[in-house]
Amino acid sequence: MSTIDYKKLDLKVGLELHQQLNADEKKLFCGCRAELSEKSEYEVIRKLRPTQSELGEMDPAALFEFQRNRKFVYLGNSESSCLVEVDEEPPHKPNEKAIDISLMIALMMNAKPVNEIHVSRKSVLDGSSVFGFQRTMLVATSGGIVVDGKEVPIQAVYLEEDACRPDKMDAGTVYYRLDRLGVPLIEVVTGPVIYSPEEAVKVAAAIGKLLRATKCVRRGIGTIRQDLNVSILGGNVIEVKGVQELQLLSDVIEHEVQRQLNLLKIRDELIKRGVLKEAVVECFVDVSDVFGETKSNIIKKALQNKGVALAVKLPGFASLLKFELEPGIRFGTELSDQAKFWGGLGGLFHSDELPAYGVSVNELSELKKAVKASDIDGVVLVADDSNKCVDALRAVVRRSIAVFDGVPDETRSAYPDGTSHYTRPKPGAARMYPETDIPPITITSERINRIRSEIPELPEDIIVRLINQYGINRKLATQLMDLDYVEFFESISKRSNVSPTFVAACLTETLRSLKREGVSVEKVSAAKLMEVFELIGSNFVAKESFPEIVECLAENESYDAKSAVEHLGLKMLSANELDKIIVDIVKSESQLIKDRGIGAVSALMGIVMSKVRGKADAKIVAERVKEKIEKTVASG
Repeated sequence: MSTIDYKKLDLKVGLELHQQLNADEKKLFCGCRAELSEKSEYEVIRKLRPTQSELGEMDPAALFEFQRNRKFVYLGNSESSCLVEVDEEPPHKPNEKAIDISLMIALMMNAKPVNEIHVSRKSVLDGSSVFGFQRTMLVATSGGIVVDGKEVPIQAVYLEEDACRPDKMDAGTVYYRLDRLGVPLIEVVTGPVIYSPEEAVKVAAAIGKLLRATKCVRRGIGTIRQDLNVSILGGNVIEVKGVQELQLLSDVIEHEVQRQLNLLKIRDELIKRGVLKEAVVECFVDVSDVFGETKSNIIKKALQNKGVALAVKLPGFASLLKFELEPGIRFGTELSDQAKFWGGLGGLFHSDELPAYGVSVNELSELKKAVKASDIDGVVLVADDSNKCVDALRAVVRRSIAVFDGVPDETRSAYPDGTSHYTRPKPGAARMYPETDIPPITITSERINRIRSEIPELPEDIIVRLINQYGINRKLATQLMDLDYVEFFESISKRSNVSPTFVAACLTETLRSLKREGVSVEKVSAAKLMEVFELIGSNFVAKESFPEIVECLAENESYDAKSAVEHLGLKMLSANELDKIIVDIVKSESQLIKDRGIGAVSALMGIVMSKVRGKADAKIVAERVKEKIEKTVASG
């Protein structure tokens, strides 16, 4: 549990939720199927470059990606991509179904649809789009949803095309698959009114429920992601991209707050030490001679390949380079990220971590002497091609200067553990410009009225209906909604003669418990689960057997539900078979019955159930045991 006082820090978080849409299984600007495929029939090779906006401006994020000097290879096939994806044909008319779905979602969030949809291009030079941009369109603005009694503004709803799917990277060449490019994607942007990590999870969950309620969103890994805009008092608005798991949102926010707080601590420590920003300069020193006999494989390899070892002094930074910003990530790590992205290096060395990695105590001493570093100064060392080293150290110096102002304005990407790394500078206004190949789309009042009449039940309405119609409690109804089991639950409840409460508990709590125990419940199809409930409803098997049957089905994919029951030997006992077992136990425990009389029911019940568990209903067993004991006692 975090001890951070987020209110005192004036934490503000805004969410950007991106969810793929299922719009007749088609892409947004062509008729290709929106499905993933590992088949490759052709390759397209591109090198992308930035262009100036209509005002002559260059987007910093696009310029950054261009300076990385990478080549992109796109893998495609005729089933999931066409000439539109490879930029050899203009985009077709936008998918009308996708527009309808996005308008419906906007109305469900009380947002106001625009009168005309204009398609824009958003510069993207990381290679995830063949054409160097992503097409996007504003659908609605000024909406809001209520979460825990609080109004959360929905600033905007966008409809856009998803990017290419990353495949692999090899020596400066990035491979992408074209199958995901162009899949319809809705973006929902909230206002920055979220004030704690826990609240962010609740808001994202609430929006997710609304999206799923349409039954028009795609499910599975990679179909949804959340971006965060996080700021604290004295910090900066930092965008953290690519959070795919809902529960990870809390960790990402907590770690970003820690990172910003620790960057501010570094700034304050530099001020306390009397270090001036102007003292950090691009004075790079060739220290190759220092490492002529080095045992560091990285430096040795660079020098053997006719590269250089360059170093720069960071005045007053001693001990700050190893200062931890997030768990496992130090300020030196942030500098290393800059060297990697701007210089194309594998990383760097800094004085707070040396001697190490083959760099000796003597080499460290000579390194400091070469750059004229005192005990309070930090030193950063890189080894590679001369031009790469210069670019890397320039980025290190820029990043070191920026810390004097606190938290640099940038875009970051989330790691699976909730920490993050530098991705690129934040994009500017020059990133967006009009799409000239698609005319504006008029949104008529007739269209809005038709879509409004088709709006499905809202999540809270569904929960209330489940409670009233099936007699289950709110907790189970909410879990069914969250796990997207509502339709399946209702189908089971109507087709099988099983208590709705039992069905709901099995679908939510029992399946989740089995999954925690390592059972691959995802291998058990909905059809097989339906069979299990039908067998329980027809008294073919006891309801207590549900976990065992599901586990058996998960381990034996060729089985149907009846085969699993027979394999486990769980078929319900007939009345005669059950009576015989009870009579035999009553006879063998005659002394116990003589001593306790009717009070022996509980003890005998336990003995009987140990033999018939999973093969007989516990309620029936209790009735039969009590009846037999009463007869035995009465007969003396």
